[in-house]
Amino acid sequence: MRKAIGRTFLTGVLTVVPVVATLYLVVWLAATAETFLGGLLKAVLSEHLYFYGMGMLAGVGMIFAVGLLMQTWAVRRLFELGERLLLRMPLVKTVYGAVRDFFGLFSSESRTAAGRVVAVEVPGTELRLVGFLMREDLSGLPAELHENGWVAVYLPMSYQVGGYTVLVPGSAVTPVPWSREEAMRFILTAGLSGASADGGAQQPLGGSVG
Repeated sequence: MRKAIGRTFLTGVLTVVPVVATLYLVVWLAATAETFLGGLLKAVLSEHLYFYGMGMLAGVGMIFAVGLLMQTWAVRRLFELGERLLLRMPLVKTVYGAVRDFFGLFSSESRTAAGRVVAVEVPGTELRLVGFLMREDLSGLPAELHENGWVAVYLPMSYQVGGYTVLVPGSAVTPVPWSREEAMRFILTAGLSGASADGGAQQPLGGSVG
């Protein structure tokens, strides 16, 4: 009886907590947009024209408008000039560059080779670590950090923000036919979530890296 009650309670927790956490994040983002943009709208519009939620709508509209403008050549050029200035500022270039590269990596529109899902073989064992191939050319790094044919792989941690960047021989890395989103979901949930990859033999990177 006690075990049945415990299992029932655990099932409820596992059902409710992901939903509550997701809703909390969505509400927090919406409230933040409303607080910031809503305050600006209140200062511009008269009190009877403003209604709660206008800030959130304005935020969505602004993001959509930026997306449309970025499709024009002139705006893209202006953005590139502003980005170059940001990337010349100490500290700012580190933070901005890291955030930009991270979101660009996991963007559904990204077509770059960086971020391919791979499995890294642990020498002397049958263990495999799932990660993301970040760089195949390490020639710009100090010679002490790599050898010919080595690659850089990022290994995220489960259930927390963080991970390790490891340098390994290309022969120890095998491509995995997963999308980046599927692999990240699999890693962050310690294997509890993530679509199964389709069949097909996996080929070592040794022949293509080096």
